[in-house]
Amino acid sequence: MPVPATPLVYLLAGATLGLLALRTGIPAAPLAGALLGAGLVSMSGRLPVAEWPHGTRTALEIGIGTVIGTGLTRDALHQLQQLWRPAVLITLTLVMTGLVVGLWTSRLLGVDPVVALLGAAPGGISGMSLVGAEFGVGAAVAALHAVRLITVLLVLPLVVKLLTPLGIGES
Repeated sequence: MPVPATPLVYLLAGATLGLLALRTGIPAAPLAGALLGAGLVSMSGRLPVAEWPHGTRTALEIGIGTVIGTGLTRDALHQLQQLWRPAVLITLTLVMTGLVVGLWTSRLLGVDPVVALLGAAPGGISGMSLVGAEFGVGAAVAALHAVRLITVLLVLPLVVKLLTPLGIGES
C-alpha cells in the first residue's frame, strides 16, 4: 500500500538532487537535479502524484519571471541596441527550426504534436515546462528540455574548447 505523498516529499527529493547536481558546476544543474529528483519519486509509482496548494504554480511563475526580469539591466538594453538584428535573426531561425523539427518529430516518431512542438521550442526548461503544464504535457516537455539542456551543457563547452585553437569562437 503506497505511503500518502505530500508535496514535502517531492520538495525533499528535488532539493536533495538539486543540491547534489550543484556540485557538478554545470549551469542550470540545480534545476535539472531537482527535476530528476522529483521525477524519480513520481515515476517510482510508490507515491501518488503530489497535489500542490492552490496558487503554487502562479507563485512559481511570478518567481521565475522576477528572476529573469532582474537580468534585464540597462547594460542589456544598451547591448540590445547593437545586437537587435542578430537577436531577431537568431530568434526567427530558432523558432522556425523548432517548428520544423517539432512537426517532423511528431509525424516521424508519432509523438504528440504539442509535446514535440514545445519540446523543440528554443525556450528554457522552466519556461517551456510551465507552458507545457498549461497544455497538460508539462512533464513530457520538461523531460525533452532536460535531455537537450544536459546534452548542450556537456557538449557545447567541449566543442568551443576544440574550436578555439582553430581561431573559431574567439572574441
